[in-house]
Amino acid sequence: MALSDNTNGTTGDGEERQGPVIRDNRRIDPETGEVRESKAEETAEDTAEEAEGTEDIEGVEIPDTPEQVVSEAINADERVVELTNDIKRVQAEYSNYRKRVERDRAVVREVSTAQVLGELLPILDDIGRARDHDELSGGFKAVGEALEATVTKLGLERFAEQGDEFDPNVHEALTLIPVPNIAAQTVMEVFQPGYRFGERILRPARVVVGDPIDGGEAAEAGEKPSTGADETAPTGNGENGE
Repeated sequence: MALSDNTNGTTGDGEERQGPVIRDNRRIDPETGEVRESKAEETAEDTAEEAEGTEDIEGVEIPDTPEQVVSEAINADERVVELTNDIKRVQAEYSNYRKRVERDRAVVREVSTAQVLGELLPILDDIGRARDHDELSGGFKAVGEALEATVTKLGLERFAEQGDEFDPNVHEALTLIPVPNIAAQTVMEVFQPGYRFGERILRPARVVVGDPIDGGEAAEAGEKPSTGADETAPTGNGENGE
């Protein structure tokens, strides 16, 4: 039977048609001369391979229930949180340790500086007395002024001046004298100036303190000398009369 020319081509409408399919079902291959395997054998081999693949899958351990997987995930999250908290705690401890070390260093430096400045106070007293007696001159003056500038730069502060209000925390009262017309105890004279370093008092100031008195006490203080003179005068006159 003859085939049409359009069997393996296109129709007039432009649609493509599939041509005839030829299958070689010969048992012996004409090119090699070997016996071909039948489709049944190929199907059996494929089935055997699939069975082996199934056995491999069955050998893999699969969790019994999804709850085990969920539980492991929850435990992992809790472990992450725990480790994160540990890291934060270690960081906080290190930060506190560093601050404590810096604070201790500052305290040691302050104490050491205060000790050195305390040893220099007698020298500063000598320089001050020499200045008061106009003996600070020449090279001694230059050295003294340089030393005073250096200790001031380190933080040493001199205090106590005449007229300051008396403060027992920083002043040492050597003498207390009654003074009228003052409202509070006042420094009347400075025997030895005081020095402080920051909030640390290296040496209190030694001063004479004036104690305020009211009008009546002032009048009595003024009358006492005259009373003594009046008592002495009659005694002298009586002796002269005798």
